Amino acid sequence: MDQFEYGNFLLESLGRAADIALQYYQKVSGIAKAEDNNQVLTKADLEIGQFLIDQIQTKYPGHNIIDEEIGALDNGSDMTWVIDPIDGTSNFAAGVPTYGIMLGLLVGDTAVAGGIVLPSLNKQIYIAEKNKGAFLNGQRLRVTEENSLRSSLLAYGIDSHQEMPDLTYMECTTLARLIQRIRNLRSTNSAFDLAMVLEGRFAGCLNRTSKIWDNVAQDILVKESGGVYVNFKGEEIKYANALQRTKENFEFIALAPQFLDEILEVVRTFNDDRGIN
Repeated sequence: MDQFEYGNFLLESLGRAADIALQYYQKVSGIAKAEDNNQVLTKADLEIGQFLIDQIQTKYPGHNIIDEEIGALDNGSDMTWVIDPIDGTSNFAAGVPTYGIMLGLLVGDTAVAGGIVLPSLNKQIYIAEKNKGAFLNGQRLRVTEENSLRSSLLAYGIDSHQEMPDLTYMECTTLARLIQRIRNLRSTNSAFDLAMVLEGRFAGCLNRTSKIWDNVAQDILVKESGGVYVNFKGEEIKYANALQRTKENFEFIALAPQFLDEILEVVRTFNDDRGIN
């Protein structure tokens, strides 16, 4: 890890952000966001987000920043930090320990560095940089080498679509098809699921409903752990014009590469059911 350019910054910033989260853990409640009942906000989200913004502006004052709660801060740079102050806020607000804090860095449209900390799970910090690997506590991370999907655990995060209830029903049909291919389904719908992929404990995790801050740190961590990080069509996710895409929906598949074809075969039926090419 000595070769990391951003490693110390990620470790220090995420470690201190985790301390803030732990000060509030099981002591705050969340309120649903007016624009999306699936999304919850707590005082901790705001404080952690501002802390990470302050850290970035002190260390890298010319860089752009995207924060889930504050929005986009455009400094005209090619470098953009992307903050998810609490990923799994509903879990956090309910006193459930499966939540995380994510911080990623884009150069242009490509994720080049990122980290995740799980505050309530021993403050484990996962960090990665492009072409330099991914690490947890100094140990190299690798996705699973298991070759049988039927012998594997898979995570799938799903939110309701109140405005399009049929979409939720169709997604559950796809989920049922996936369950028939795996050993068991797991889902915290948080950074914890992604961490289990990085450690090789889950074959992968999938989500059709996320935002840019849910993806950038995950993207580089998965790829540097030997996995694939693509959308539900199997395409690489690009983040061009990131500052203008804070409202856009992103979908992702984070997966050990040997399972990609089989997973795509199943999830593409969802697009077929909706008449999407």
